[in-house]
Amino acid sequence: MSASHFLVTGGAGYVGSVVAAHLLEAGHRVTVLDDLSTGFADAVPPGAEFVAGRVQDTAARLLSDRTAPPVDGVLHFAASSQVGESVADPEKYWRNNVVGSLELVSAMRAGGVRKLVFSSTAAVYGEPERTPIREDARTAPTSPYGATKLAVDHLLTGEAAAHGLAAVSLRYFNVAGAYGSWGERHEPESHLIPLVLGAALGERPHIAVYGEDCPTPDGTCVRDYLHVADLARAHLLALDAAVPGEHLICNLGNGNGFSVLEVIEAVRRVTGREVPVVGAPRRAGDPAQLVASADLAQQRLGWRPERTGLDEIVATAWEFALRRRAGTTPGNDRAAPSAGTRPDAEDGTDNGSGPGTDDGPDERPHRGPGHSGNERERGAP
Repeated sequence: MSASHFLVTGGAGYVGSVVAAHLLEAGHRVTVLDDLSTGFADAVPPGAEFVAGRVQDTAARLLSDRTAPPVDGVLHFAASSQVGESVADPEKYWRNNVVGSLELVSAMRAGGVRKLVFSSTAAVYGEPERTPIREDARTAPTSPYGATKLAVDHLLTGEAAAHGLAAVSLRYFNVAGAYGSWGERHEPESHLIPLVLGAALGERPHIAVYGEDCPTPDGTCVRDYLHVADLARAHLLALDAAVPGEHLICNLGNGNGFSVLEVIEAVRRVTGREVPVVGAPRRAGDPAQLVASADLAQQRLGWRPERTGLDEIVATAWEFALRRRAGTTPGNDRAAPSAGTRPDAEDGTDNGSGPGTDDGPDERPHRGPGHSGNERERGAP
């Protein structure tokens, strides 16, 4: 792929920032659009232009700006992604995820930008009938979060057929690990590996394991963990594979599921530290195993994961955690954009009310409208 200009929505978040870094390393020009509601300005890779704003309010201006280099494609990560919160506040999710994506697609058509890679989710499948999960599996999301992502996939299918959009949706479960200066730092944290690392660092008193009676080898839930750098490569390959008039949907996974206890043991091996564990009853609705089939991605994108070992994934996350603790990685700056920033609003402010960055679902079963939305991965603390 020749040098191009790409807009990365949600590029100040975990996955979006790593993808932006890969694009820059490949010689592309990158503009990051993020409202910083869940992302961090200092996560935007050096060399990328940063625009503070919401997709709904800003994408049309960026994609129609004739004074700037034209945008050749969009990688869309901006979304709200807390499963529990989506149950308590579904309107927010339909507004941010669906309306925001609709506005983006409309702006792309008006601006003549005809290539889109969408960060979808394996949460669209709900409770799987079989694993590994293929793209032709029944879609039955169990939360508004998953439903809104599926709605965007339907939107892209229609847009490709009606207006020739070249679109690729990538569906995946749990992203993990770190890449250089970029790693996980969600607030609140909802992913298993950084939570277990937090326990190893003494930042958490223990890890609760929900259920040890699953029909899996060690009795705990099995999940698919994909290294963030492998995920980033898939997004770049998807740009090359996008075909006008087609909406391609590919699942991504590492081909191997790992149980909760296997993750805990990997953290113990990598860190050399103890991780206190307490048992808890298995939660209703927790699937015993969620693993994605990546066969189609291998066929259509030429992609296969390179970092499939659990210890390697954990080791990169551990190195990032230690650097953050020592203050040698970016901090937690949501307010001070780096050089090359363009504000979205006329007064240069960001109201923070729009979608942030979708780094994959938290995937813990929701507990009703009164829940706070501070979810965790299924089978995890």
